[in-house]
Formats: sequence, C-alpha cells, structure tokens
Amino acid sequence: MEGAWVHRILWVVVAVAFVAGLVVPDGSSEGEQPGECQPRDTRVVAPYAVTGYWVMPRADACVTRRMVEAIHAIGGDTLVTFGPRFSVGGDADGCLLDGRPCAEVPGKKIRQVYTYATSEEFGAGVLRCPGVDRRIVSEGRIFYRVSLAASCDDRVHDLVLVSTDGDGLGNLMAEAAAYGMVVFPGLPAAAQTAGKPWEPDHAHTAALNAFTARVLADYRARFGGSAAFAGVYQSFELAMRARADKDPIIELYAAQNAVAASALPGKKILVSPYIDARRGRGFPPEQVEEGMADIAATRAGAPMAIAVQDGRGTGKVPVHGGNERDSPVEARLVPVVGAVSYGQGYYGSTRDYIEAAARKVPSGVELWVNVEGFEPTPAGGECGRVDPMPLRGRTTKSRLDRQVMAAGTHARKIISYGWDPFFTCQARYDTPSLADDIVNGWQQPIIVNATRKDMNGRAGVLVEGYNLRGGTLRFDPQGVEVKQEWYGRDRLESAWAPYVPTGPWTSITATNDAGQSSTSPYAMP
Repeated sequence: MEGAWVHRILWVVVAVAFVAGLVVPDGSSEGEQPGECQPRDTRVVAPYAVTGYWVMPRADACVTRRMVEAIHAIGGDTLVTFGPRFSVGGDADGCLLDGRPCAEVPGKKIRQVYTYATSEEFGAGVLRCPGVDRRIVSEGRIFYRVSLAASCDDRVHDLVLVSTDGDGLGNLMAEAAAYGMVVFPGLPAAAQTAGKPWEPDHAHTAALNAFTARVLADYRARFGGSAAFAGVYQSFELAMRARADKDPIIELYAAQNAVAASALPGKKILVSPYIDARRGRGFPPEQVEEGMADIAATRAGAPMAIAVQDGRGTGKVPVHGGNERDSPVEARLVPVVGAVSYGQGYYGSTRDYIEAAARKVPSGVELWVNVEGFEPTPAGGECGRVDPMPLRGRTTKSRLDRQVMAAGTHARKIISYGWDPFFTCQARYDTPSLADDIVNGWQQPIIVNATRKDMNGRAGVLVEGYNLRGGTLRFDPQGVEVKQEWYGRDRLESAWAPYVPTGPWTSITATNDAGQSSTSPYAMP
C-alpha cells in the first residue's frame, strides 16, 4: 500500500463536489469565512459497499470537515491514517530555542537524535522531563522536544524532535465523532534498514517503543473518552505469507503491538498486509493461512483486524472470475505481468487468497479486505498520482465493484486505500471523480456470492450482495430470467429465486427495484 512514502506527503484536498463544493486556494470551501466552517451535513445519501478509507490529516479544520462529510455521505464510517516515520538522525529544520538548535540541551549529553514530522499537536502529557522536554514555537512553527531517557535525571539522553503543521489528527477525531465515525491513527512507523527499506532497523526499536508509549499515553489522555478513537494502525508493511522463524517485521509487530496493547487496553490494532500472486515473484494462496497466523500472534491480547490488501491496484493480484483463468489479463495489468493469460501470470485471483485467509481466522481477529482504489499505471488523460513514484492511475467504479465481488462473503468490513488522491482527483474540473461516480451509481447491485439453496421444499439459488432488493435474477448462458421471491438483509443483502442451473457455469445478472443491473464475474458451477 506504499506506506513508506505516504506519510511525508500533504495532498491538496479536492472534496467531492456534491457535498464539499469548490475548494478555493486558502483551503476553505466556497462560502466559508476564515475561522468559520459551514454547518455539518450528516446525511448518508449514497451508501456504498466500501465503508472505510485511508486519509491524510488536515491542519485546516474546515477542509477536514468537508473531507469527512464527503466520506460519510457515501457510507464511510472508518478513517485510517499512516503513522509518520520515526527517522534516525538529523534536526528539526528551523527549530531554535534560545538561539540554539533544539537538539542542544545545556547540562545534558545527547547521544541520539530522532526526527518525527507529523500533523498533530500533542498534549502536555507527552512532556515528561522539565527542562528537557519542551513545546517550542519557533518562527511561527510548533515543535516538541521529547526525551526518551529512562530517568529525567540521567546525564545522557536520546531525543525526538517533533515538527508539526497543525493539529490535523485532532481535527479528524473531532469531525469523526460528530459524524458517528471512528479513527485508527497510525502508530509511529519504524526506522528502515539502510539498503533494505522493507525491513525495520532493530537497532532503534527500543527507542521507537519508548516514543510509541509516550504518543499512545497522550492519545489516551486526549481521545480516551471519545467513541471515535477505535484503535491504532500498524504502519509498517509486510506480506501475508509463510515467513522465516525469526522474521524482522514480525519481531517489530510483536514489540510495538505489545506497547499498544498495554497503553490502550481493549483498543483494536489494525494491520493491512499485502498479497502477491505473480508467478516467480509472489506466493501461492496456500501460504496465506500461515502468514495470517504469524501476524495474529503479535497482537499481545489486543483485538486485531487484518485488512488484506486485495492486490489489484498494484497489479500483484487479479480479480478475474473462476471461469476466466485462461483469458488474457486486462490491459491495465499487462505492464505488470505481460500479455499473458491470468493462469500464466498469476498463482490465483484475489478471491482465492481471501478464501484461503477465511478458512482459519485466528481467535481475536476479524478478517477485513482492503480494496486498492487505483490502477498500476496511469493512462493518458486520466488523473491519479503523478509524484512521488511509482505512478498510479485512477480506476473506475465498475472495477472497484469487481473488487468488492472478489471479497465475497468473508470480509467483516471492506475498506480502501486511499481517499486522496485516488477517489477525489479529476482529470479536468468538468470531469467527475471516482467519488462522484460512486454517488451517481451507488444503487447498482453488486453480487458477491451465489449458492444452490432449497426454500420451503423448492430448489433454487440464493444470491448475496449489495442493492439486490426487488427485480429479477437472470441466469446465463441459459438466458433464463426469474423474479425474486424472497429478500433478506443482514450484513449482506440476499435474494432467492426458484431456479436450477442446467449448464456447467452460470453467470448471474441482478436487476433491482431501482432498475439498476450488474453481472457477477464469479460464475456458479
């Protein structure tokens, strides 16, 4: 999910037009006066199957309100942020105290300096050692100097110099609470090993854990009474596959998650591991169960949600149906695996990996799915991420629907990376964003599963998904259209029709009472 860079970037907000209005250069929405935000609109007008998104905290309270409102309007109830990188060395640029660099403390020897660039303002609880720990305003900017020493009286100290652009996390928590939503702030992201950025540098894990404990104690003091504070997100990324007995990322998870479990009893730890189905570079679905068990073992007694990255955005995993294995890969996947068939390029589809994960979900763990809301590479004339590398393109709602279909019935919750810029960007001001397309097409059915099921002594087919109510179910290639006779709603909607498939594969098209239709690529054998 490319978390190694994302915490450094402050994207310009482009809010969904139907809710947010035009964003003007000072960061406020049209019609808003400086220091005064427009009233909240708490309606959910276009509830979609994806209910959580990664977001960037915003220092501007009004921009934050518009962003949260736009996500809430399409059914979002969960917000996730990346944790900033806990970086080794350097100084907080521009931080001066009494004319000296902030890393200089009279009467103390400074052994190691860490830097931490964030979008939050800590409370007084993060400052523990008088004379060493300080909140500093330098040239109009806010900094914190935090000692990691075991005792404030120690002569030798390690310091963390924190710089912030404002209280973006505080704004996000306040707006989430007002909209009845929850937030998972990112844990401080571990320092990376030189030459191996995919591995944590364990020479600094003790310092990371000490700082993490201070940050979470501050969260407990500031947000502990808010229903919006649901838990924390483990920002360091890993693959959900079989791993060595002594794995550096699992060791990091065990150490830092233990700090989180101790500091925030009962709060959930969210992890989002990736899967990679590419032949020769990735791993088969059979390794997923072991990888999931290894991650679950690091939860230190805390409840955990494992949100598996579905892999379609990066092109590492396809979302083809079970009868499409010999079909050519989609054009957007060719730059990743070449002009081959799905079976030649990949060990399996997203659905194969999610089903493997669902076979044995560890105790204390919920299985979520993170659908990647972007394309592996940009196409001409579309918006997306153009900097930093790698380049990514804007996807479509129809492809996002297929990713939801691929998650099947197994996901307790479906979330997506990431809101900005992939759901909000526009190729031109007069073209809709992906979020706009969701608003315009949210009533379209999404079939996630179909099974043979008898009802009241009659044979038939039970279809599960979203927006199925009313209308008909069409079964192809037989060309039979049957009116629904039963409709139910639980976590997913379900519809039943008295039909017995006669062919080897049956494609199902649902048409609901809103007159919207869609076909599942997951044909029923």
